[in-house]
Amino acid sequence: MKITRIILVTIAVLFLAVDAAGQVAPPNGAYLPKINCDSSVLNSYQLGPDDELEISGAELDEPANKSTRIDGNGAVQVPLLGRVHVAGLTVAQAEQELNKRLSAYIRQAQIGINVKELRSQPVSVLGAVNSPGVHQVQGHQTLLEMLSLAGGIRPDAGYSIRITRELQWGCIPLPNARLDDSGRYSVGWVNLKDIMEAKNPEENIQIFPHDVISVPKGEMVYVIGDVKRAGGFVLGEHESISVLQVLSLAEGLGPSSRAQDSKILRVNPNAEQRTEIAVDVKAILSGKRKDIPLQSNDILFIPDSTGKKAFSRVVEATIQAAIWRVP
Repeated sequence: MKITRIILVTIAVLFLAVDAAGQVAPPNGAYLPKINCDSSVLNSYQLGPDDELEISGAELDEPANKSTRIDGNGAVQVPLLGRVHVAGLTVAQAEQELNKRLSAYIRQAQIGINVKELRSQPVSVLGAVNSPGVHQVQGHQTLLEMLSLAGGIRPDAGYSIRITRELQWGCIPLPNARLDDSGRYSVGWVNLKDIMEAKNPEENIQIFPHDVISVPKGEMVYVIGDVKRAGGFVLGEHESISVLQVLSLAEGLGPSSRAQDSKILRVNPNAEQRTEIAVDVKAILSGKRKDIPLQSNDILFIPDSTGKKAFSRVVEATIQAAIWRVP
């Protein structure tokens, strides 16, 4: 039997209320080819304020390895020359500029610059974090340190983290790293649960300037009808969930449920309406049928013995717009 149009309209209101975003899963690699490239930082890095430099040369009356910082105006203090503006220049360009200026005093000046610490370049942390936005790299920061600077992960975060890096900084050192469509960026993914539990410490990679860290919202499944706690459930770090698991999260069936007549309402990309899949929840609970995995944005509908009460529970779920996180 088809679910009435008014219930479908109410379900649509529920989706608008919870406003859940889909989880971005790693692609299968069909359009993002694997790449082999040097993971070292290339020479196109542009110096900026607060970067710490070591300027060396036999012509300079300075102790070896003495460091200096680029000030807020982009200038650095150099012996014999005073303040020299170097922000926006690469290391090679800055060396050329200093040698050019020193040539007025010294023949064949040979000044070398080493970037001791990066402090001037931004990293974007977006999505389901408590303080999304642009954060400055402070020295050598790891993925977890940048997530901490962004206020940590929100409860509605999904199960994977996406890192996008400009190729001038080399490839992302992850096995699943791919090129994006433009061929200008390396893209990789990290499982949120694994990195938070330190299962793969090598995935806590160093973050470089202009990296973009995306933490998508978790995928959701919904339970409506005659259950004790109707609403949407965030999968979080879980990639999938079954009918029995989501019923447990919904605290079980209601007293008058017709569990044998339950339905899964699944998004059909080729149709305006969802596809209805009959599911005998009663048989699954008794072990007579296999448990069924639910897909992202599935709706499990448990009807009541009276259509009126079933509809009232849908309305209740819509009004409350409850969103629960899978533990």
